[in-house]
Amino acid sequence: MHVRFDIATALLASILPVTLGQHIRDLRSEHWSLSSRALNQTVSAQFPSQVHLDLLEAGVIVRSCPTARIVCAKHMWRYHGLNDFNLRWIADANWTYTSQPIQDLLDDFDSTWLVFDGLDTFATISFCGQLIASTDNQFRQYAFDVTTTLRSCKGDPVLSINFGSAPNIVDAIAQDPDSQKWPPNVQITYEYPNRWFMRKEQSDFGWDWGPAFAPAGPWKPAYIVQLKKAEGVYVLNTDLDIYRKGQINYLPPDQSQPWVVNASIDYLGSLPDSPTMSIEVRDVQSGAVLTSCTLDNVTVSGSSITGVTVLEGLTPKLWWPQGLGDQNLYNVSITVTDEEKHSVAHVTKRTGFRTIFLNQRNITEAQRAQGIAPGANWHFEVNGHEFYAKGSNLIPPDSFWTRVTEEKMSRLFDAVVVGNQNMLRVWSSGAYLHDFIYDLADEKGILLWSEFQFSDALYPSDNAFLENVATEIVYNVRRVNHHPSLALWAGGNEIEVLMLPLVKAADPASYSWYVGEYEKMYISLFLPLVYENTRSTSYSPSSTTEGYLYVNLSAPVPMAERYDNTTSGSYYGDTDHYNYDTSVAFDYGSYPVGRFANEFGFHSMPSLQTWQQAVEPKDLYFNSSVVMLRNHHNPAGSLSTDNYTNSAVGMGQMTMGVESYYPIPSKSDPVANFSAWCHATQLFQADMYKTQIQFYRRGSGKPERQLGSLYWQLEDIWQAPSWAGLEYGGRWKVLHHVARDVYQPVIVSPFWNYTTGSLEIYVTSDLWSPAAGIVNLTWLDLSGHPIAGNVGTPESVPFTVGALNTTRIYGANVESLGLPDTKDAILILSLSAHGRLPNSAQTISFSHEDHFTPAFPKDLAIVDPGLKVEYNNKSQSFAVEATSGVSLYTWLDYPTGVVGYFEENSFVLAPGEKKQIGFTVLEDTTNGAWVRNVTVQSLWDQKVRD
Repeated sequence: MHVRFDIATALLASILPVTLGQHIRDLRSEHWSLSSRALNQTVSAQFPSQVHLDLLEAGVIVRSCPTARIVCAKHMWRYHGLNDFNLRWIADANWTYTSQPIQDLLDDFDSTWLVFDGLDTFATISFCGQLIASTDNQFRQYAFDVTTTLRSCKGDPVLSINFGSAPNIVDAIAQDPDSQKWPPNVQITYEYPNRWFMRKEQSDFGWDWGPAFAPAGPWKPAYIVQLKKAEGVYVLNTDLDIYRKGQINYLPPDQSQPWVVNASIDYLGSLPDSPTMSIEVRDVQSGAVLTSCTLDNVTVSGSSITGVTVLEGLTPKLWWPQGLGDQNLYNVSITVTDEEKHSVAHVTKRTGFRTIFLNQRNITEAQRAQGIAPGANWHFEVNGHEFYAKGSNLIPPDSFWTRVTEEKMSRLFDAVVVGNQNMLRVWSSGAYLHDFIYDLADEKGILLWSEFQFSDALYPSDNAFLENVATEIVYNVRRVNHHPSLALWAGGNEIEVLMLPLVKAADPASYSWYVGEYEKMYISLFLPLVYENTRSTSYSPSSTTEGYLYVNLSAPVPMAERYDNTTSGSYYGDTDHYNYDTSVAFDYGSYPVGRFANEFGFHSMPSLQTWQQAVEPKDLYFNSSVVMLRNHHNPAGSLSTDNYTNSAVGMGQMTMGVESYYPIPSKSDPVANFSAWCHATQLFQADMYKTQIQFYRRGSGKPERQLGSLYWQLEDIWQAPSWAGLEYGGRWKVLHHVARDVYQPVIVSPFWNYTTGSLEIYVTSDLWSPAAGIVNLTWLDLSGHPIAGNVGTPESVPFTVGALNTTRIYGANVESLGLPDTKDAILILSLSAHGRLPNSAQTISFSHEDHFTPAFPKDLAIVDPGLKVEYNNKSQSFAVEATSGVSLYTWLDYPTGVVGYFEENSFVLAPGEKKQIGFTVLEDTTNGAWVRNVTVQSLWDQKVRD
């Protein structure tokens, strides 16, 4: 079943095999230089690396920039100022990485290969002064036979890699009369045009949340591999597929069936006659061997060897996402031996036993009987259990991947786990993630919905392009298939929901042809490539879709998409939702109703502390030129350096969000006022996400049976306005705190229809068994005094909520409650419950708090809450207390010099209530002095002029 599309793509030597008969030179150990005609000099370089980083390290960016740009260039590490524009000269030039003479290569080997893990992107490779090859795909692994070249080399060989300017190359491709054309106003340009012609990270050319540096360079390691015949082979890539016997990608696996292990190795060199394969499966924690056996049906096809075994009678411990069970992991060692039982190849992959299935099957009669609306499912099932997917969307964590370290990603994923998230959608048009990132997700229990790197564009459909991307797909599917965190492969981002409708509007007569081209690539090409290389992973042609009508693997188009073949009252696929009309931001009647929400959100400003990393003090005001030009929503749509018109739209959206619902900051100090405005945009963003997440989670118990919400987006790529919950550098926005709160297992949520006055209170649970408890409902005025008679509202309501379900515990019309003043009232909701976590027999306690005000924050008669904060050195926590009124949006803030997060933030405090809040330190350059500068504020501080 494991078909390798093209040997030139195979990879990865991330675990270098220990085998006789091979000599491996890691090119990271060589001395490298970087040169360009644009530079007119040569500087030292790293490997792997990217041009911008080497120029910065050498100080060349400073010397090469005009005088007016010197200050900004010194701070390139921090994306300072307008470097997005000022450093475009780098992307416009060609750059060459050259090694010093490579010594000590052996002359008694039968073959020599250059193996590149990743070249970004248009590269021409020379070795010993001879042209070896040219590459045009950032996402492929390349292996080139240089045996003859090395033997004819005079002196020690030199390796040279010339990287062409990606912007210039794709522009030239676009201008070629033979290049594919599309209807006007369909293709989406952010900054640099024509990104769809290249197999390079699409957001390198700009996006509405990030810059357009268009980097180039050897972004992954490379090796010189020398081999002797009949003494060993070099392992390029390994496809380890673990699934239940009889499992098929688009059908639910039978959990009673034994596990199957299918191991496939792509290699360089020659295998001996009649090779055998064996595996050993060892528990990572205990070291105990689960099994050691010879594989059956060993076949050699091209330069791949494959074998399979059924683990009859063995019950390995299952791997579960975080919150659903333990992350049990195993090391699987694969060995290829010759007839004399000598090892010729050996590789070990860490993996886990789990099934993960995207259920898009039609709703059954049994489901209809449970109250689920007709249509089709669209949810994930792990190890045979449906669950609620809670999480966000992952974008590239940096514009330069060589700066993305294991430490940085571990910290980011820790924030995901602490934030009660169990799934991330790895968005197209970043890059396929490194193996170490999947390793971290395996350890931490984070499912990674992964996508092929095609986004918001129509791509060429000529045979050369399709062959190139097919090789890319096969390599990456095989490379990461062993990771239990891998949840899904999607063909691309918003192709069905955005690009096809744009074509239909622009060129209705050609619409059916473009649908056919979409199906040609994303279904007829990609789907078989996925299915041929894995049985354990589902596939969806597009990130947002109405799902499929049927699957017929014998048909030319093996998956028939539903498109517009829908019926009113039925629900089918997943949804994305962006509405920048702030007048309906909290109207949950405007939110889409579907089976799963994979994208939704609104942008906000980062904090003052994060702005200060990148922007000069003189530019720290809301509509300064620098702030506006760093806001890429709305996108420039070109290489314009004065995108004030489009940027002003995004700035206006944030402004309207604040002015419509929150007190308008009016501080006398301009920097303090800027900080207050930044915070106000975060309050609006967090409240909007909270409302939607609660709405989607409530849908688990509604006819739509909604089983997932992944908001846009998890983190920032730089310091600028965006949809992120985590700022560049690690500081948490209000959003991440609020999402952490509403992603708890059992929550209480108010739903207020402000046009009718209807108020409903729901308890929602994503546990796999019923939970029971009580919700206390307490009406206070904003001075903290109880309102007489609790305005007829019961002081407490007992409840039982079903497994993965929701229940309504209270409803009333606010106007009928007889509140003395709706602007001077707050309903405090406090839940306590008991239940069992999935895969646990122990009953534990759950608690959650929420609140409701019958007026929007800007209209409330808030009073000074008299907030106090004190640090307790013994407990290493902060005591926060409101002394004279209800504190809304209580916000603890910390100074620069430290990075971390408070264990609770953006909460409500009643007078006399004291909370002990811990702080997790991730990085501290102040030697602990930061604790003296922690501040606390509330909505009152947003309103008051100081």
